[in-house]
Amino acid sequence: MPSSGYKIVRLANGVHSVHSLAHRETFHPVIGPVAEAEALYVKQLRLGERLRQHSGEFVVWDVGLGAAANAITVLRATRDVPCPIRMLSFDQTLEPLRFALNHVESLGYFDGYESHLQKILRKHSVNFRDANRHVTWELHLGDFPTLLSGSLSRLPVRLFPAPHAILFDAFSPAKNPAMWTLPLFTGLFGLLDPQRLCTLPTYSRSTMLRVTLLLAGFYVGAGHATGEKEETTIAANTLERIDEPLDQRWLQRARRSTSAEPLREPVYRQARLSLETWETLLEHPQFRK
Repeated sequence: MPSSGYKIVRLANGVHSVHSLAHRETFHPVIGPVAEAEALYVKQLRLGERLRQHSGEFVVWDVGLGAAANAITVLRATRDVPCPIRMLSFDQTLEPLRFALNHVESLGYFDGYESHLQKILRKHSVNFRDANRHVTWELHLGDFPTLLSGSLSRLPVRLFPAPHAILFDAFSPAKNPAMWTLPLFTGLFGLLDPQRLCTLPTYSRSTMLRVTLLLAGFYVGAGHATGEKEETTIAANTLERIDEPLDQRWLQRARRSTSAEPLREPVYRQARLSLETWETLLEHPQFRK
Protein backbone atom coordinates (compact mmCIF):
# COMPACT_ATOMS: atom_id res chain seq x y z
CA MET A 1 0.00 0.00 0.00
CA PRO A 2 1.49 3.37 -0.93
CA SER A 3 1.99 6.07 1.65
CA SER A 4 -0.94 7.91 0.06
CA GLY A 5 -3.09 5.21 1.67
CA TYR A 6 -2.79 7.12 4.97
CA LYS A 7 -3.48 10.61 6.22
CA ILE A 8 -2.95 12.59 9.43
CA VAL A 9 -6.16 13.37 11.29
CA ARG A 10 -6.75 15.73 14.21
CA LEU A 11 -8.76 14.16 17.02
CA ALA A 12 -11.33 16.01 19.12
CA ASN A 13 -8.82 16.57 21.94
CA GLY A 14 -6.34 18.19 19.54
CA VAL A 15 -3.99 15.21 19.30
CA HIS A 16 -3.05 13.91 15.85
CA SER A 17 -3.13 10.31 14.67
CA VAL A 18 -2.83 8.23 11.50
CA HIS A 19 -5.88 7.18 9.49
CA SER A 20 -5.88 4.23 7.09
CA LEU A 21 -7.89 5.04 3.97
CA ALA A 22 -8.03 1.39 2.91
CA HIS A 23 -9.43 0.14 6.22
CA ARG A 24 -11.29 3.38 6.95
CA GLU A 25 -10.05 3.21 10.52
CA THR A 26 -8.02 5.65 12.62
CA PHE A 27 -5.17 4.38 14.77
CA HIS A 28 -5.90 5.06 18.47
CA PRO A 29 -9.07 7.09 17.84
CA VAL A 30 -10.62 9.59 20.27
CA ILE A 31 -7.90 9.97 22.93
CA GLY A 32 -4.84 9.51 20.73
CA PRO A 33 -1.84 7.18 20.44
CA VAL A 34 0.04 7.94 23.67
CA ALA A 35 -2.94 8.21 26.03
CA GLU A 36 -4.44 4.97 24.75
CA ALA A 37 -1.15 3.06 24.93
CA GLU A 38 -0.47 4.32 28.46
CA ALA A 39 -3.91 3.30 29.71
CA LEU A 40 -4.27 0.03 27.83
CA TYR A 41 -0.73 -1.31 28.08
CA VAL A 42 1.65 0.56 30.41
CA LYS A 43 -0.68 1.05 33.40
CA GLN A 44 -2.82 -2.04 32.96
CA LEU A 45 0.19 -4.33 32.63
CA ARG A 46 1.89 -2.57 35.55
CA LEU A 47 5.00 -2.64 33.41
CA GLY A 48 7.17 -0.47 35.65
CA GLU A 49 6.50 -2.72 38.65
CA ARG A 50 6.94 -5.93 36.68
CA LEU A 51 10.22 -4.80 35.11
CA ARG A 52 11.65 -3.78 38.48
CA GLN A 53 10.88 -7.23 39.84
CA HIS A 54 12.02 -9.08 36.73
CA SER A 55 15.32 -10.90 36.35
CA GLY A 56 16.76 -11.27 32.86
CA GLU A 57 15.32 -10.13 29.54
CA PHE A 58 11.65 -9.05 29.45
CA VAL A 59 10.00 -10.07 26.17
CA VAL A 60 7.20 -7.97 24.65
CA TRP A 61 5.26 -8.96 21.54
CA ASP A 62 3.95 -5.89 19.72
CA VAL A 63 1.25 -7.38 17.49
CA GLY A 64 0.36 -4.64 15.03
CA LEU A 65 3.37 -2.31 14.85
CA GLY A 66 1.39 0.20 12.80
CA ALA A 67 2.88 3.65 13.36
CA ALA A 68 4.87 2.38 16.38
CA ALA A 69 2.99 4.38 19.05
CA ASN A 70 2.39 1.39 21.35
CA ALA A 71 5.98 0.18 21.30
CA ILE A 72 7.43 3.67 21.75
CA THR A 73 5.08 4.49 24.62
CA VAL A 74 6.07 1.27 26.42
CA LEU A 75 9.78 1.94 25.92
CA ARG A 76 9.54 5.58 26.97
CA ALA A 77 7.45 4.83 30.07
CA THR A 78 9.88 2.18 31.35
CA ARG A 79 13.24 3.60 30.31
CA ASP A 80 14.26 4.41 33.90
CA VAL A 81 14.13 0.68 34.78
CA PRO A 82 17.43 -1.10 33.99
CA CYS A 83 15.75 -4.39 33.00
CA PRO A 84 16.66 -5.26 29.37
CA ILE A 85 13.73 -5.43 26.93
CA ARG A 86 13.34 -7.51 23.81
CA MET A 87 10.59 -6.04 21.63
CA LEU A 88 9.21 -8.20 18.81
CA SER A 89 7.01 -6.16 16.48
CA PHE A 90 4.76 -7.91 13.95
CA ASP A 91 3.06 -6.36 10.94
CA GLN A 92 2.39 -7.20 7.31
CA THR A 93 3.38 -3.74 6.07
CA LEU A 94 5.80 -0.97 7.01
CA GLU A 95 3.87 1.73 5.19
CA PRO A 96 2.11 3.17 8.30
CA LEU A 97 5.48 3.52 10.03
CA ARG A 98 7.12 5.00 6.95
CA PHE A 99 4.24 7.47 6.66
CA ALA A 100 4.37 8.37 10.37
CA LEU A 101 8.11 9.06 10.23
CA ASN A 102 7.36 11.67 7.59
CA HIS A 103 5.00 13.38 10.05
CA VAL A 104 7.01 13.26 13.27
CA GLU A 105 6.17 16.80 14.36
CA SER A 106 2.42 16.38 13.90
CA LEU A 107 2.28 13.07 15.74
CA GLY A 108 4.60 14.18 18.50
CA TYR A 109 5.31 10.83 20.18
CA PHE A 110 8.59 9.66 18.67
CA ASP A 111 10.72 11.14 21.49
CA GLY A 112 14.14 10.54 19.94
CA TYR A 113 13.40 7.01 18.74
CA GLU A 114 13.35 8.13 15.09
CA SER A 115 16.82 6.85 14.24
CA HIS A 116 16.05 3.43 15.74
CA LEU A 117 12.87 3.19 13.70
CA GLN A 118 14.69 4.21 10.54
CA LYS A 119 16.98 1.26 11.14
CA ILE A 120 13.94 -0.97 11.69
CA LEU A 121 12.73 0.14 8.26
CA ARG A 122 16.07 -0.70 6.66
CA LYS A 123 17.27 -3.78 8.54
CA HIS A 124 14.23 -4.99 10.52
CA SER A 125 16.23 -4.98 13.77
CA VAL A 126 18.10 -2.60 16.04
CA ASN A 127 20.03 -2.83 19.33
CA PHE A 128 20.57 0.26 21.46
CA ARG A 129 21.07 1.66 24.93
CA ASP A 130 17.95 3.36 26.23
CA ALA A 131 18.95 5.30 29.35
CA ASN A 132 20.21 2.57 31.72
CA ARG A 133 18.94 -0.52 29.91
CA HIS A 134 19.53 -2.41 26.69
CA VAL A 135 16.81 -2.77 24.05
CA THR A 136 16.69 -5.35 21.30
CA TRP A 137 13.94 -4.51 18.81
CA GLU A 138 13.05 -6.88 16.00
CA LEU A 139 10.50 -6.59 13.20
CA HIS A 140 8.86 -9.70 11.82
CA LEU A 141 7.23 -8.68 8.57
CA GLY A 142 4.47 -10.81 7.12
CA ASP A 143 1.01 -12.21 7.67
CA PHE A 144 0.73 -12.78 11.43
CA PRO A 145 -1.48 -15.92 11.28
CA THR A 146 1.02 -17.47 8.85
CA LEU A 147 3.98 -16.51 11.07
CA LEU A 148 2.24 -18.11 14.06
CA SER A 149 1.48 -21.28 12.12
CA GLY A 150 5.11 -21.53 11.02
CA SER A 151 6.33 -21.05 14.57
CA LEU A 152 3.94 -23.69 15.94
CA SER A 153 5.14 -26.19 13.34
CA ARG A 154 8.70 -25.83 14.65
CA LEU A 155 7.97 -26.49 18.32
CA PRO A 156 9.69 -27.42 20.62
CA VAL A 157 12.26 -25.25 18.79
CA ARG A 158 11.12 -21.64 19.16
CA LEU A 159 11.29 -19.21 16.26
CA PHE A 160 10.25 -16.43 18.66
CA PRO A 161 10.96 -16.19 22.39
CA ALA A 162 7.87 -16.67 24.52
CA PRO A 163 6.43 -13.31 25.62
CA HIS A 164 5.87 -11.87 29.08
CA ALA A 165 3.42 -9.33 27.61
CA ILE A 166 1.52 -9.00 24.34
CA LEU A 167 0.33 -5.66 22.97
CA PHE A 168 -2.50 -6.79 20.69
CA ASP A 169 -3.62 -4.01 18.37
CA ALA A 170 -5.04 -5.27 15.08
CA PHE A 171 -7.69 -3.54 13.00
CA SER A 172 -11.25 -4.44 14.07
CA PRO A 173 -12.75 -7.89 13.35
CA ALA A 174 -15.12 -6.41 10.80
CA LYS A 175 -12.19 -4.98 8.81
CA ASN A 176 -9.52 -7.60 9.59
CA PRO A 177 -11.24 -10.86 10.67
CA ALA A 178 -8.14 -13.01 10.10
CA MET A 179 -6.54 -11.46 13.19
CA TRP A 180 -9.43 -12.37 15.51
CA THR A 181 -10.14 -16.04 14.81
CA LEU A 182 -10.19 -18.87 17.30
CA PRO A 183 -7.36 -20.70 15.46
CA LEU A 184 -5.17 -17.58 15.74
CA PHE A 185 -5.63 -17.14 19.50
CA THR A 186 -5.34 -20.89 20.07
CA GLY A 187 -2.03 -20.81 18.22
CA LEU A 188 -0.91 -17.75 20.16
CA PHE A 189 -1.71 -19.47 23.45
CA GLY A 190 0.20 -22.52 22.26
CA LEU A 191 3.36 -20.42 21.85
CA LEU A 192 3.30 -19.19 25.46
CA ASP A 193 5.63 -20.74 27.99
CA PRO A 194 3.49 -22.26 30.80
CA GLN A 195 6.27 -21.35 33.23
CA ARG A 196 6.33 -17.71 32.07
CA LEU A 197 3.47 -15.45 33.16
CA CYS A 198 2.03 -13.60 30.18
CA THR A 199 -0.69 -10.96 29.89
CA LEU A 200 -2.50 -9.77 26.76
CA PRO A 201 -4.62 -6.59 26.83
CA THR A 202 -6.56 -5.36 23.84
CA TYR A 203 -8.97 -2.53 23.12
CA SER A 204 -12.05 -4.63 22.32
CA ARG A 205 -14.61 -5.67 24.91
CA SER A 206 -16.76 -7.70 22.52
CA THR A 207 -18.38 -10.89 23.74
CA MET A 208 -17.12 -12.68 20.63
CA LEU A 209 -13.51 -11.80 21.45
CA ARG A 210 -13.82 -12.81 25.09
CA VAL A 211 -15.38 -16.17 24.21
CA THR A 212 -12.61 -16.69 21.65
CA LEU A 213 -9.88 -16.01 24.21
CA LEU A 214 -11.49 -18.35 26.75
CA LEU A 215 -11.79 -21.18 24.24
CA ALA A 216 -8.17 -20.62 23.20
CA GLY A 217 -7.06 -21.36 26.77
CA PHE A 218 -6.70 -17.92 28.33
CA TYR A 219 -8.19 -16.61 31.54
CA VAL A 220 -10.11 -13.44 30.70
CA GLY A 221 -11.25 -10.35 32.56
CA ALA A 222 -12.59 -6.84 32.18
CA GLY A 223 -9.81 -4.44 31.24
CA HIS A 224 -9.19 -0.82 32.19
CA ALA A 225 -11.02 2.08 30.59
CA THR A 226 -9.04 3.96 27.96
CA GLY A 227 -10.98 7.22 27.88
CA GLU A 228 -12.83 6.23 24.73
CA LYS A 229 -14.12 2.97 26.18
CA GLU A 230 -15.40 2.30 29.69
CA GLU A 231 -14.01 -1.20 29.53
CA THR A 232 -11.49 -3.19 27.49
CA THR A 233 -10.33 -6.81 27.74
CA ILE A 234 -7.34 -8.45 29.39
CA ALA A 235 -6.30 -12.08 29.07
CA ALA A 236 -3.53 -14.10 30.72
CA ASN A 237 -2.23 -17.62 31.08
CA THR A 238 -2.90 -17.52 34.83
CA LEU A 239 -5.95 -16.31 36.74
CA GLU A 240 -3.74 -14.45 39.22
CA ARG A 241 -2.95 -11.86 36.52
CA ILE A 242 -6.64 -10.95 36.10
CA ASP A 243 -7.98 -8.32 38.53
CA GLU A 244 -11.63 -8.53 37.42
CA PRO A 245 -12.26 -12.00 35.97
CA LEU A 246 -15.37 -12.58 33.89
CA ASP A 247 -17.93 -14.29 36.12
CA GLN A 248 -21.12 -16.32 35.93
CA ARG A 249 -23.21 -13.21 35.27
CA TRP A 250 -21.07 -12.42 32.23
CA LEU A 251 -21.41 -16.03 31.13
CA GLN A 252 -25.19 -15.77 31.16
CA ARG A 253 -25.06 -12.52 29.18
CA ALA A 254 -22.82 -14.24 26.66
CA ARG A 255 -25.37 -17.01 26.29
CA ARG A 256 -28.05 -14.44 25.40
CA SER A 257 -25.82 -12.44 23.05
CA THR A 258 -26.48 -12.44 19.32
CA SER A 259 -22.76 -11.97 18.62
CA ALA A 260 -20.77 -14.40 20.74
CA GLU A 261 -19.75 -17.39 18.63
CA PRO A 262 -16.01 -17.22 17.74
CA LEU A 263 -14.80 -16.79 14.19
CA ARG A 264 -13.34 -20.08 13.08
CA GLU A 265 -12.50 -18.78 9.63
CA PRO A 266 -11.25 -15.34 8.54
CA VAL A 267 -14.73 -14.21 7.51
CA TYR A 268 -16.60 -11.77 9.71
CA ARG A 269 -20.09 -12.73 10.83
CA GLN A 270 -22.18 -12.55 13.99
CA ALA A 271 -23.86 -15.55 15.60
CA ARG A 272 -25.18 -16.83 18.91
CA LEU A 273 -23.19 -19.36 20.91
CA SER A 274 -23.49 -22.89 19.59
CA LEU A 275 -24.39 -25.62 22.07
CA GLU A 276 -20.88 -27.06 21.72
CA THR A 277 -19.25 -23.70 22.49
CA TRP A 278 -21.53 -23.15 25.48
CA GLU A 279 -20.70 -26.54 26.94
CA THR A 280 -16.99 -25.91 26.41
CA LEU A 281 -17.22 -22.56 28.21
CA LEU A 282 -18.90 -24.21 31.19
CA GLU A 283 -15.88 -26.51 31.52
CA HIS A 284 -13.36 -23.64 31.56
CA PRO A 285 -11.55 -23.61 34.93
CA GLN A 286 -12.41 -19.90 35.30
CA PHE A 287 -16.09 -20.80 35.72
CA ARG A 288 -15.90 -24.06 37.63
CA LYS A 289 -17.20 -23.85 41.19
